[in-house]
Amino acid sequence: MELTYYTTTYKGNKKETKEEHHVFVDDRGEENQLINLYPQITMQKIEGFGGAVTDSAGYVYSLLDDSQKKKLVETYFGKNDMKYNLVRIPIDSCDFSIEHYEADSDEEDKDFAEFSFARVEKYILPLLDAAEASYGAKLDIMLSPWSPPAYMKTNGERNHGGKLKEAYKRRWAEYLCRYIEEYRYRGYHVTKMTMQNEPKAVQPWDSCIYTAQEERDFIKDYLHPALVEHHLDDIELYIWDHNKERALEWAETIFTGETADMVAGLAFHWYSGDHFEALQMIKKRFPDKKLLLSEACIEYSKFAANDYLKNAQKYAHDMIGNLNNGMQTFLDWNLLLDEQGGPNHVGNFCDAPFLFDTKKKVVMESNIAGYIWHFSHFIEPGAIRIGMTRYTDELEVTAFQKEDKISFVVLNRTEKKIPFFLRLDNTCVSLESEPESIATGVIVQ
Repeated sequence: MELTYYTTTYKGNKKETKEEHHVFVDDRGEENQLINLYPQITMQKIEGFGGAVTDSAGYVYSLLDDSQKKKLVETYFGKNDMKYNLVRIPIDSCDFSIEHYEADSDEEDKDFAEFSFARVEKYILPLLDAAEASYGAKLDIMLSPWSPPAYMKTNGERNHGGKLKEAYKRRWAEYLCRYIEEYRYRGYHVTKMTMQNEPKAVQPWDSCIYTAQEERDFIKDYLHPALVEHHLDDIELYIWDHNKERALEWAETIFTGETADMVAGLAFHWYSGDHFEALQMIKKRFPDKKLLLSEACIEYSKFAANDYLKNAQKYAHDMIGNLNNGMQTFLDWNLLLDEQGGPNHVGNFCDAPFLFDTKKKVVMESNIAGYIWHFSHFIEPGAIRIGMTRYTDELEVTAFQKEDKISFVVLNRTEKKIPFFLRLDNTCVSLESEPESIATGVIVQ
């Protein structure tokens, strides 16, 4: 067996990736410094990697020149780089929109005669079209609402939480169906939807509050029946779409009883910490349900924008922990933002893998993009996670197999070089993990 080993290190935000080639030899009985791979132990199947096409990302994309646009989408969606195959798109405005917008704000328009996709067509669709052109096929799209139209809510506005009024529950379900239909009418491949972004959070931006019981009942009494009526019940519906610390409780409420067969899985974010055990417990209790990370980013309100390496390491740590506990799909937040981490209509600025300096007219690639590449380029849709053991928690490892190829990722957040023997099927190879590095090995059997 042969191994190709790719290691990426950074000095500041300057990237260096080296490629090594190794040949396995017979296992000589090493007991120390081992990482074991067990292809006979299989877990979840990967569906893919992607990011969000928001109003803000689309707006910044419109500022790029033609060559910059082409390079960006080729990097994300082309066959030779990050190889994204999914995108998440907000339903109406979110915080990463230039301003509030709704497809239909008219309370009297019960039949959605004035429903307009003009704003989606302005910024979101040009980026989506370019992404699909680079991908060479239809991307899988997941839609997520941040808030119903203001008139449907108890607080009469898109921001600051509020709840969906009882009288408008059926209309909101119809509104969501109309959004799916508008995309599908234009030929886009909408396959997934989350019921509500961050249903527990009263945010200064677009938000709406549900309890787990309220989300369950809305799905059972309104959303699922509407999807069936509109022949949209092939849509995979995901619950929660919030942080991991209360994900289990939400799953226990909705993955049982009448709604068990109405939902495909649980979407989650990362903003409250690791909580990898929550994913493990959900997967143990509900093995047929999918786990999907629907949003992650570095918030400038919490983390230093120029702490390039640690921010990238945070991504890889979370991705490995999630993958090793059942995650099947990874969706990053904004594909592209400006140098401030926006635009954002409430000033909630965040990092993105690519930033565009609107003054210098330069696209800047962050360390985050380089770290995500070590997963998304090598772990293909359809790959199966396999068993793994490691001798030290200073090396974070995950491994996958597809056909005759095994790919494994090794993260070293320490400042020291760490040696290890990789062992597979009574063969072994000696490797080193560079200080503060991420590496991916590809084994062809």
